[in-house]
Amino acid sequence: MTVGAEQALGPLIAAELDRPAPPAMAALVQEILDSRGKAVAAILFYGSCRRTGDLTGLIDLYILYDGHRAFHRRAFPALMNAALPPNVMLMAAGAGTDGLRAKVAMLSVRQFDRRVRPGSLDTTIWTRFSQPSSLLYARDDAARKRVTALLTQAAGTALAWGRWLNPAAENAGTVWEGLFRETYRAELRPERANQPSVLYETNAAWFDGLFDAGGHPAAKAPFGGWALRRFCGKPLNLLRLVKAAFTFAGGADYLLWKLQRHSGVRLELSPWQRRHPILAAPFLLWRLRRIGALS
Repeated sequence: MTVGAEQALGPLIAAELDRPAPPAMAALVQEILDSRGKAVAAILFYGSCRRTGDLTGLIDLYILYDGHRAFHRRAFPALMNAALPPNVMLMAAGAGTDGLRAKVAMLSVRQFDRRVRPGSLDTTIWTRFSQPSSLLYARDDAARKRVTALLTQAAGTALAWGRWLNPAAENAGTVWEGLFRETYRAELRPERANQPSVLYETNAAWFDGLFDAGGHPAAKAPFGGWALRRFCGKPLNLLRLVKAAFTFAGGADYLLWKLQRHSGVRLELSPWQRRHPILAAPFLLWRLRRIGALS
């Protein structure tokens, strides 16, 4: 990303990060800080609940932290997150908080940094954080500036790839919708066909502003081009899904809930499949592909 593009995008990102979040979310933030301590550098709120303002669904939070062992405090989750980030947990706020529930993803600041750059083979982080998000917590001013810079890089990466993938596009909507369509194809994600349009249209002013401020695309695509990222994307996402089903309580049911929410397809798990999510995964994936829930 050029210096000019960074200077143009940075204020837009900073202003959006400062947009006030619903006060009810303070309880979730405090629970995270009470349990995870000073290793937490920042907490971000993004996703469909932020877009719609409806907090009755599953809220999407991202924790950025310093040091795997300092944050996780146990060797196994620290090792899993170092090997295949992010780790995921489900949270429910305490009494008096209207029953808020959150899916909380966790990864280190360094991991986040590597994954918002154009050369990353993992498209998931820069795609998500080119979309609007709120900074619910920053440990200090240095952490706030760091997060702002990282999300500025994510937006710049998304713009560069969007324009590279849609070189003939003349307007922001075509670029962004084309980009989201391609990233869904590169990931193992059950999304409705109109989801790229929904993402853009829900926050058209935001995406138009990034498009106008972002300057020109990179002269060439990073190593391997988009074909390499499509090749790597689905296996990487499959590994994450298996890890999620294996590493947190209720993981298999959460994955099916997410599938139903995004695609309208409902599957029921047998008791054996709940006890053995990894062994059951190939059969479930085959069923999902047969009924068209996964591409």
